[in-house]
Amino acid sequence: MIGCRCPVCLSPDPRDRRTRASLYVDDGVFPFLIDTATDLRSQCLREGITDVGAVLYTHHHADHILGLDDLRRFCELRQERLPIYGPAMTLEILARMFPYAFDAKAQAAAYVRLLPYPVENAFPLGKLTVTPLPVPHGQVTTFGYLLERDGRKLLAYLSDCQAVPEEILSAIRSVEVLIIDGLRDEPHPTHLTTQQAVKVARRADARQTYLTHLTHHKSHRDREADLPAGIAVAFDGLKIALD
Repeated sequence: MIGCRCPVCLSPDPRDRRTRASLYVDDGVFPFLIDTATDLRSQCLREGITDVGAVLYTHHHADHILGLDDLRRFCELRQERLPIYGPAMTLEILARMFPYAFDAKAQAAAYVRLLPYPVENAFPLGKLTVTPLPVPHGQVTTFGYLLERDGRKLLAYLSDCQAVPEEILSAIRSVEVLIIDGLRDEPHPTHLTTQQAVKVARRADARQTYLTHLTHHKSHRDREADLPAGIAVAFDGLKIALD
């Protein structure tokens, strides 16, 4: 947190150095991102990410989209336009904010060149089937995503939400890995609390759950000490095998 000298912001534990939420998925065939966080460039450099084939967007809030311009390098490396998927409103807002990235006449390899695909239903991506999961987040509906392969529910990603509707709980039931908003212990009008996220994980019967989109009010170590078995705290650079 800028200008903050609280114990978490001054912590020597690298797990307490949190950048904005973004997820990289590599199924061995078609690597893609979920969101282009404001910190995308530094995240990619830190993790050695050199290939992105597509982006799934959850919603249009600044912390999830402002790294979009850094997609230009992946367009250049692939020598093609990059497909992006997400809610229709989100893609419309991105086109207004970054009109040059959606210019069909743009030819230079080093430009950001995007192909928008509004989605509502499940669609294939690499070896995976991706299903949008609409959830409430303040005045907007955000998309979580369920990733499946060969009938297995591998991963559900619900980064920004204040509740999880029954139909979404049903869709993700028995998922192998759940990554879910768990902003803080105290109530918040647009995000799940720690205990609300734990309750969702239990009702979804997720094998392993990670809390994400966290504030600086509590350290990684203290958060994990308060969590039940099967629920952990995500941190920057966390790698999860989905074999």
